Amino acid sequence: MKIVIIGGGFAGINLAKDLVDIPQAEIILVDRNNYNFFPPLIYQVATGFLEPSSISYPFRKFFKGKKNLNFRLGEFLEVVQNENKIILDNGELFYDYLVFATGAETNYFGMENVKKHAIPMKTLNDAIEMRNKILQNLEKAAIAKDKKERRKLLTVVVAGGGPTGVEVSGMFAEMRKEIIRKEYPELSTTASNIYLVDGGDALLSPMTKASQQDTLEALTKMGVVVKLNTRVKDYDGEKVYFVDGNEIESSNLIWAAGVTASRFKGIPDESYGRGNRLLTNEFNKVISTENIFAIGDTSLMTTDANFPNGHPQVAQVAIQQSKNLAQNFIQLFNKKPMKAFSYNDKGSMAIIGKNKAVVDLPKYHFKGFFAWFVWLFVHLFSLITYRNRLQTFYNWMVAYFAKDQPLRMIIRPNKKSGSMN
Repeated sequence: MKIVIIGGGFAGINLAKDLVDIPQAEIILVDRNNYNFFPPLIYQVATGFLEPSSISYPFRKFFKGKKNLNFRLGEFLEVVQNENKIILDNGELFYDYLVFATGAETNYFGMENVKKHAIPMKTLNDAIEMRNKILQNLEKAAIAKDKKERRKLLTVVVAGGGPTGVEVSGMFAEMRKEIIRKEYPELSTTASNIYLVDGGDALLSPMTKASQQDTLEALTKMGVVVKLNTRVKDYDGEKVYFVDGNEIESSNLIWAAGVTASRFKGIPDESYGRGNRLLTNEFNKVISTENIFAIGDTSLMTTDANFPNGHPQVAQVAIQQSKNLAQNFIQLFNKKPMKAFSYNDKGSMAIIGKNKAVVDLPKYHFKGFFAWFVWLFVHLFSLITYRNRLQTFYNWMVAYFAKDQPLRMIIRPNKKSGSMN
């Protein structure tokens, strides 16, 4: 029985791991990258506090020695359902069961200028681009003669008050205090502003009121200017324009304001729901298909009584759906009935800065150092390998005690030769 998985994120890699010991299954995981990476920590790569290798790991290295598990590097183009075939940019694959685990991509809400000029925060490539741009703008500011130009280069606007927006804003605030003022003496007399803007009336909207208020107070004390009920309308690379008519001069717009799923050629329109997510039944089978499944961020399941509007697009949903689907494939192989998916919400959390975080558990709310420690522990043990965990732990300890991390290198391709500078 051949199972083809499209996407090697939380959902895809965990499904592959849970199927690897099943002798009846031949598993092929397809991804456009040759590595798995850990999205909740890309902002730390983007700000120079972690190396890319700390949160990523090659698929082929991970799959080594697993006889029924194979990797295929490729870009998915189309599914031909009546032939049980998918078309990639470098060939074709046939399947008995197909699983979409493609996650979500950045949603610019149709604003082409924002898409062109803003810095997204979804992939490892985005993180490296952001690190390069922020560091290059710091160097430009260090030699700028015009105070207005210097202030624009130093001003950071973060759009989106979810966990990513909160975490990157807090990291920038700490960098401003502990690093920029020490390493860039030329900028010591220039004000730099960090704005966190969100179209809603609260930060971390899915979390409790206590977490929202604690986060707002902590960021404000760190010097972040929080603007709620504020929506971005346009961005030309020089100014951020808002719906209410206000504007902020900034060379750095970090876009963490929304995500959308992808549409796939060969999947009928009636199979899609809100945000282009694939509508699935209680077993994660895609509506209007026979042998195609979807898990994680790209899945929209409305049959779970506790989540009638679909599950949140978070890692725990992806992990739990992958485990349930793996068990259901075993049931299918043994010609037994499948088990409906039911999400067990274990809580949510967000880090704000050093010794500052918020954690919501089903019956408890934590903040401060204990919440920060819980966040570190959970994220550390969510990394895919022991190597990633050890490397990340080491980097965190260095950053904690030294209040710094010497990883702020501008590394970019040489456009003339293709080599690295």
